[in-house]
Amino acid sequence: MRAQSSTTATNGIAVSGPPATESTAAGTLLAALGVVSFSLTFPATAWGLESFGPWALVAVRSVLAALIAGGCLLVLRVRVPERRHWAGLAVVAAGVVIGFPLLTTLALQTSTTAHAAVVVGLLPLTTALFSALRMGTRPSRTFWTAALAGAAAVIAFTVQQSGGALTTADLYLFGALLVCAAGYTEGGRLARVMPGWQVIGWALVLCLPLTLPGAAVALSFEPVHLTAHGVAGLLWVAAGSQFLGLVVWYRGMAAIGIPKASQLQLAQPLLTLVWSVLLLGEHLPVAAPVTAAAVLVCIAVTQRSRG
Repeated sequence: MRAQSSTTATNGIAVSGPPATESTAAGTLLAALGVVSFSLTFPATAWGLESFGPWALVAVRSVLAALIAGGCLLVLRVRVPERRHWAGLAVVAAGVVIGFPLLTTLALQTSTTAHAAVVVGLLPLTTALFSALRMGTRPSRTFWTAALAGAAAVIAFTVQQSGGALTTADLYLFGALLVCAAGYTEGGRLARVMPGWQVIGWALVLCLPLTLPGAAVALSFEPVHLTAHGVAGLLWVAAGSQFLGLVVWYRGMAAIGIPKASQLQLAQPLLTLVWSVLLLGEHLPVAAPVTAAAVLVCIAVTQRSRG
């Protein structure tokens, strides 16, 4: 990999501009850009389902993202990570590359993007919990109070919209929360010793032995009806959500810490609600403005608290 002015060596891996030295403001901006990218994932997935079956969409998006990431790794001649990092990369791959996309795509077959976005709004709290268990982080009491308040607002919104009954789609979404939080936590940890784009890049490449034949099989069984929306949705979830969004997200997490970065995702369901109206023509729930106000207050508190 080409040397840059800020290059150092960490655990035998060349790191250009280590994420850990990123300023707080820059780290927050990067994490926020990741959130904006992720907020478009559900609408783009809904578009993709117009052309592809759920299994084909997930497999093909992963293959395309892996080709982009693999090309970058190859051109920049990035060294293969040390063996001790591969277990963590496998967790990232299982949670972020395969688990979350598959479970949420299955959920979106019967759920609206607005409903799915609100349920996945619990991801920040889930990620903070995984971080505390995995990395021993100890956020302040104020942080946890604000995080729980934000989660409560999301849960109340979800219950109000679903009439108090959980559906199969909700179960898929709750499963997606667990695997994604594990992947985010492990990815944030690895982003402290290698650039974030390499974390997701190697995770995507690691999945190729599964996603490449999986795509071939899925495409042979699930009908494909190409539309402009379907192709645009596939390209976004592959390049935007699966690779570029995670690149800035992991770097941002490494700079400001996993718990604080995860709380920025409280804004993700609100952004997705906006996209669902603008791009899909879905009806915006009446309770959305109230939830938005509560969530934004929680974000402000968690960003000011000290962990």
